[in-house]
Parts: sequence; C-alpha cells; structure tokens
Amino acid sequence: MNKRNTTYSQLRAYLSILVGMLFLFASCQRHSDMQGEGADYLQGIWVQDSIPGQDEMLNYTLYQLKFTCDSVYAEMRVHNKVQSIPDSCYNGGEWKEYAKGVYSIRVDSMIVDGVYTKENGKQKISGCHKQGVFGPRLLIKSTSKDSLVLENKFDSRPIVLRKIADITCVPKKRWEL
Repeated sequence: MNKRNTTYSQLRAYLSILVGMLFLFASCQRHSDMQGEGADYLQGIWVQDSIPGQDEMLNYTLYQLKFTCDSVYAEMRVHNKVQSIPDSCYNGGEWKEYAKGVYSIRVDSMIVDGVYTKENGKQKISGCHKQGVFGPRLLIKSTSKDSLVLENKFDSRPIVLRKIADITCVPKKRWEL
C-alpha cells in the first residue's frame, strides 16, 4: 500500500511538471524577424517647427520623427535655459537626443517601445542626457496627409508635426535595421 502511494505521488508530481511546461510553452509567442507594416498614414518624416510660447519657456523639445513600417526613429532638439546638468553636457542649453523603437497603434493612441541611441543608431548606455528605455505614450489628436498632432500622455504640450518626406514601407529583417 505504501509503495502504491509513493508511485501515485511521483506520477502526480511528473504530471504537474508536464502540465506546467505545457502552459509555459503555450504562452510563449515567437515574434517575427520581419518588420510589421505599420500605419500607412504615418509612413514618412515628420518635423515639429516650434511650440506656441517657446520663447517664454524654460525648456522644451522639438521633434523629428521618421516612421518606416512599424519602426520609429526620433531626433529630439532639446532647449534648456536653466543649467541643471554638468557644463560638459549643457552645450549652451541646446543639444540633440536620439531614440529608436517599434510603435503600435491602439484606437487613438501610439505606444512606442524603444531605446535611446547615439546619433549613429547604436544603443546609448552611458554619457550625457537620457539613456535606457524610450517609451512615450502618445495620444493621436489629429491626422491629415501632411499634418500630425500628437500629445504625450505625461505632458500636455501638443506635438504639431508636418510631413517633409514620404516613405514607402519595405519590411526588413529586424537585425538589418
């Protein structure tokens, strides 16, 4: 009787492990090595020329966004009148930051999952200014053929962009980007 209980307990343990592994493998999802199509209306290069009242602001950022397929590349021109960082990074209160990522559109929102990069597109892990995760959550306020208005959900300043170039999505392998 005791041997039978031991065998039954071992069988239950093996089955529990097997079921657990089955759930683990069933929940894993292989992501494609290819870029997704992205939103047709976003494909291109968009620039922000100014922000209303920027001359009175102590700091602001102007954006240039490049959308190609489901990828986004950001160049941010930062203007800061108050020096809160070391002299070697301050650069007279003007500098550029770069980021790249993958975006998705959900109803009226754009979610970006990316990283801050150096100017050459390689991930930035040290140095002046921002590094690490680049993940803005943007509300899409309006779109037209040559105009895009976004609003950062963490900052209520509108980002008014105009299209300066069209891009046709030609999906590439992720490692080619």
